[in-house]
Amino acid sequence: MTGVTVRVLGIDPGSSRTGYGVLEQGGEQPRLLASGVIGSGRQGLPQRLARIFQGVQEVIGKYQPQVLALEEVFHAKNAKSALVLGQARGVVLLAAGLAGVEVCEYAPRRIKQTVAGSGGADKRQVQRMLEAWLGRAPQQLDASDAVAVALCHLHWAGRLEVVAT
Repeated sequence: MTGVTVRVLGIDPGSSRTGYGVLEQGGEQPRLLASGVIGSGRQGLPQRLARIFQGVQEVIGKYQPQVLALEEVFHAKNAKSALVLGQARGVVLLAAGLAGVEVCEYAPRRIKQTVAGSGGADKRQVQRMLEAWLGRAPQQLDASDAVAVALCHLHWAGRLEVVAT
C-alpha cells in the first residue's frame, strides 16, 4: 500500500450501539482519523435502525472512505439477537451501497487474530493492541472494535481472502 492513500471506515454493528472507526494509510503507518459510537438508545427497532443508517451516512459523508469494512455476522445462540444484528448490518450495507462505497467483510476471529494475535482475544486485549499499532485507541469498546475492523482490512487489502460484497 505504498504511494496510494486509502481511507477505510470500520463498522462494528449493533442494534443499540454501532461503533465506527476511520483509518487512513498512505505510507507504512495507518493513522486514526475518527472513531465513535452511533447510539440509538432505548427506542423502538425502526427508530434505532433509522439512527444507525443516518449515523453511518453522516460518517461516510464527512470522511469519504473508499472502503467500508464490516464485521461478519457471527453465530449467536439467541436467534432473535442474531436477526436484529442482521438488520443493523443491513442498514449499514444500505448506507454504503447508496454512497457507492465498496464493502468488505471479515470474520470476528480473523479481526482479533490480525490485530491481537489471537482469535480468542477479548475486547480489552484488542484495545491494548490498537494502542500499540496506532499510538492510541478509542476508549469506547464498540469504537475500538470498529477501528480493529478497519485495521484488519488494511492488513488484508489486496489479498485473495478478502470477501467483497
